[in-house]
Order: sequence, then structure tokens, then C-alpha cells
Amino acid sequence: MIIIAAPSGAGKSSFVSRITQEMPRLRDTVTYTTRAMRAGESEGVPYHFVSREKFETLVREDFFVEWAVVHGNLYGTPFYQIRDAWDRNEVVIMDVDVQGADTFKRKFPDDAVSIFIVPPSIEELRRRVVKRDGKIPADLEVRMANAEKEIRRADDFDYQVVNDDFDKSYLQFKKIIEDLLKSR
Repeated sequence: MIIIAAPSGAGKSSFVSRITQEMPRLRDTVTYTTRAMRAGESEGVPYHFVSREKFETLVREDFFVEWAVVHGNLYGTPFYQIRDAWDRNEVVIMDVDVQGADTFKRKFPDDAVSIFIVPPSIEELRRRVVKRDGKIPADLEVRMANAEKEIRRADDFDYQVVNDDFDKSYLQFKKIIEDLLKSR
């Protein structure tokens, strides 16, 4: 499995979306979340949106292989999606936060390879988040403080890609993935 982590707005979802379109052997998981749906999103794209009560029920039922609180919302990866991908001989690729990456590395030490997408700067990350959301999010300062903590963890990952120019950075990311798939 290939674990992609980055601060909110660094580009991890865009990288994963593009690579799964170009490489059919890769299977992205659809995370469950309690956060509100943004413009352009729908149920199952890019998340399964559930109430906090439903999410907490799923936690009690051991539905998730990992889950975490991120910016005050709950996010979790369902185990069945990983198992189904492996049954089809696919390689799981997923974007998670650093907490999720830690969990996957601990639970799957021989199978999980991690890539951290680094923003060019906190200022650029702030600009991207505001642009993506179409307004200044109420939790922007929380996200930026979390981003600084997450960026300090980049060296804990197997690979790092600085997303300063999407197309150039994506090619570097894709090369890492291609090399990983050749070696497995």
C-alpha cells in the first residue's frame, strides 16, 4: 500500500486522483468523514459523508482500519476497501493525515510505503486553501498551525515531493510510484 500525506491544500488528493486515472492497478480508498461537504463534492466523491453519531457507531463496530480527528472532524479508512483491493491484486493508494500514516506504518510495516507532499511555503499553502474553499475558512489558522507540525514530520516518510509546480512535482511523484510498482 502507498500512503500519501500532506497538509490540507498541499495537493495530495489531486496527485492521488490523477495517478489512479493513469494507473488502473492502483486503487484509492474512499475515506469516511464527519466534515461538511464542499462545493463540487458529492456522496462518495471524494468522501463518504456521515454524521458524527454514525461515524462513532462505525468505530465501535471496528469498521475502520484507522481513524483520526483532523481539524475537529473525524476521518476513517474502512478496512473492507483495502481487503477488496488486495483480493483483486490491486495496490492500495490513499491520502491520509500524518496520524493515519503512522497507523498504517505500524499496522502494515512490511506493506506500507509513505510519501509526503510538501507545500513550497506556508504562505502558498494558505493561498491554496483559501482559493480551493472560495473563502477564508473559519478554521484556517488551525489548519496552518497543523500544517507546520505536519511539515516537521516530512522526514519520517519514505519519500518527499515538494509541490511547487504541479506538473513537474506530479512527474516526480509518478516516477516514485512506477519504481515502487516495479519492485513489488
